[in-house]
Formats: sequence, C-alpha cells, structure tokens
Amino acid sequence: MQATLTTPRVNPRGQSIARRIARNLIPNLLLIIPAAIMLLPIYWMIITALKPSTEIYIVPPTWIPSRLEFSNFARVLDLARFDRYFINTVVFAGIHTVLNLLFASMAGYGFARLRFPGQQPLFWLLLTKMMVPFYVVLIPLFILMRFFPLTGGNDLFGQGGSGLYDTVLGILLPGMITPFGIFMFRQFFLTLPRDLEDAARIDGCTEWQIYWRVMLPLTKPAIVTLAIFTFQGSWNMFIWPLVMTRTETLRTIQIALAFFRQDQNIQWALLMAATTMATLPIILVFLVLQRYFTQGIAMTGLKG
Repeated sequence: MQATLTTPRVNPRGQSIARRIARNLIPNLLLIIPAAIMLLPIYWMIITALKPSTEIYIVPPTWIPSRLEFSNFARVLDLARFDRYFINTVVFAGIHTVLNLLFASMAGYGFARLRFPGQQPLFWLLLTKMMVPFYVVLIPLFILMRFFPLTGGNDLFGQGGSGLYDTVLGILLPGMITPFGIFMFRQFFLTLPRDLEDAARIDGCTEWQIYWRVMLPLTKPAIVTLAIFTFQGSWNMFIWPLVMTRTETLRTIQIALAFFRQDQNIQWALLMAATTMATLPIILVFLVLQRYFTQGIAMTGLKG
C-alpha cells in the first residue's frame, strides 16, 4: 500500500492571537520601559523613607530594606510640625483653586463671547504675562504687598505698617487668578456653539445667567484640568510663602521639607518620608480626575 503524507492543520485563531501578541509587544515595551524609568525615583523615595538610617549610606545601595521603618513618618510629624504645615497647604491650595476657577472662567468668557474696546490688545498683553517668569516679578510683588494701603497699620500711602506681609491674604492674593487659566477658559469657550447663548437670550436670560447656567456647566473638562494645574502649582509653591511669612503658623509644607536639610547634615530618611507625604495628595488628585484632565487637554485650544 502506498503511504500518504498528511500535513498538520494550523489553527487560524491561534495564529491570529500570536500575531496580535507579537504586533503589540514592541509598542508595549516602548511604553513600559520609559514608564519604569520615570517611576524609579518615586520608588527610591518611598524605600528610602522606609529604610533604617544605617542602610541609607550602604554601597552598593539596597533596593529592598531589611526592615520597614514606619516610625520615620511619625518622627516627621513630631519634629517639624508637619501637620500644621500640611493643613496650611491644603487651605491655601484649595482657596487658590476655587478662586482661580471662578475668576479665570469669568474673564475667559468675557474674552471669548463679549466684545469691548481694547479686547485684542488686552488679550495680547495677557499672553505676554504668561511668558514672564515669577522670579522676575517677585521683588515688585513683595513691595506691593508690603506697602499695600490701609492694611497692616499702613496709611493711605502705604506707610507706617507691614501691609499684607505675614498675612493669609498676602499669600493668597497673587494666585487668585492666573493668565494661563484665562487663556484656557477662553479657548474652551470658543469651541462651544453660539446657538446655545442665542437660545438663552431668546428665553430672556441675562449675560450672567448665560455664563453661569448655560456655558460654565459645559466646561467641566477645562475646570478639572485647571483645577489640577492650580492645585499642583499652589501645593508646590515654595519661594512666595517663604518670602511673605515670618511666623511658623502660616508656612507651608514645602518650607517644612527644608527643615530636614541642614548645612552639615541631611536627614535623608525623614526628608524622603516628608516628601512622600507631600507628594501623595497630588498623585491622588490626578488619579481621581485624570479622565477629565485628558479630555480637557485634548479639547482646549482647538479654536483660536
């Protein structure tokens, strides 16, 4: 009898799955490797915060602590009044965020929907303000707060007292509205159809009602995006609270981190523990609002 050769059958579904895995492997690796590199400093910060002090200076360094020292976090709260600084930062960042959202949305609506004399030159001036670093205006801003009229014992000409120096208002006032926030809301309001406000005017709404009840609820992605930026910027602010305060009751968490850095000695375990505690709120805010954040970045600036 003549033998017949038979070829094994190939499963088309198995082939397609293998091709799909091979096709996605390289892009995934290209994303995972940079992500791991970016997460490495965060991992090092956390394990240093949990290391015993005897393991910090070991060469080569240990990537996994021999034991976890959670007491470092308790020592941070005891040594630097970290809880007080933490509460101050939460309050300042929260107030900055709420006020910036309110005022920037109002100004952005005015630039996008209203017509008034000098509108374009004023908007160009606003854009130039975005290009000026904060350190350039630091000294003039401090002088303005220090000699603010009729505050802190000052007379009408700003003399005789301390003005807004070492006050809550002095810390909050410069961050109540930002040019970037105005620009972001303007660009977002330009993407909304004018038929909405025309229909609202026909129904008898005032300009304020159109802004508050019709247009503003549609800008949720822009609101969340600016809220994240404002909260993060205010949370990480160091130089302005340092310059504007002399009492510990008004100082913020970033100033508390400097407590662990001295000329001859840096307490690395406590510094990393304090930094971890200062970083967690920003990470949590972003994780909760990241969906709206991505949408706001994608939609803002589609129309100039």
